[in-house]
Amino acid sequence: MIFNIEAVAFDIDGTMYSDRHLFIHIAPYFFKNIRFFYNFGKTRACLHGAEPVEDFFEHQARLAADFMKMPPEKTRKLIQEKIYDGLKGFFPKIRPFKDLNTTLTAFKDAGLKLGLLSDFPPEQKGDLWGVRHLFDYALGSESCGVLKPHPRPFEILEQGLGVPAERILYIGNSIRSDVKGAHAAGMKTAYLTPLWRRILHKKPHEADICFKNYRQLCKIVLQ
Repeated sequence: MIFNIEAVAFDIDGTMYSDRHLFIHIAPYFFKNIRFFYNFGKTRACLHGAEPVEDFFEHQARLAADFMKMPPEKTRKLIQEKIYDGLKGFFPKIRPFKDLNTTLTAFKDAGLKLGLLSDFPPEQKGDLWGVRHLFDYALGSESCGVLKPHPRPFEILEQGLGVPAERILYIGNSIRSDVKGAHAAGMKTAYLTPLWRRILHKKPHEADICFKNYRQLCKIVLQ
């Protein structure tokens, strides 16, 4: 097995399913609430470079209040309504990436622990298209008080899996949040590489593995 790893952990959004497929489903909802999503996007961009706080959701609401020009208590309710609750119903309609289920099963059969670390609550995605039961540990970075790429969520993931960081392979689609974040925390990394990067042979040097689909990833990890 490559790297002598003992666990494989996954990002969810854009890693277990296509961002493009999600947008196709939420497009009417997105454009109906485009001003909110624009300001929420600016809020999250600021939070990705922030330090941990005691109450992430309160801090997020206060930051969003500056962009949305409304009281923090109102922005907190609005974020809950539009993001955490409002998007929940779309995920059962989304197809996960091809061969994801068989890859996860193959990893489990090989004796690997499986983990989840997402910047949004994993429970927002329900049963994760029928594979939630395969995971040994799941974590939303917001519950850690900070978003990726800060090392704190990766450290808590390491503790939750009970596996040393250097024996964990973390898989994601974001160079900054997933690849660089996990690499800085001492983990091995696998990058779901978009077509344009494959064409231009632009591999991030922090990625130990670059893969185009889950069938390929499975072969690389279990070789």
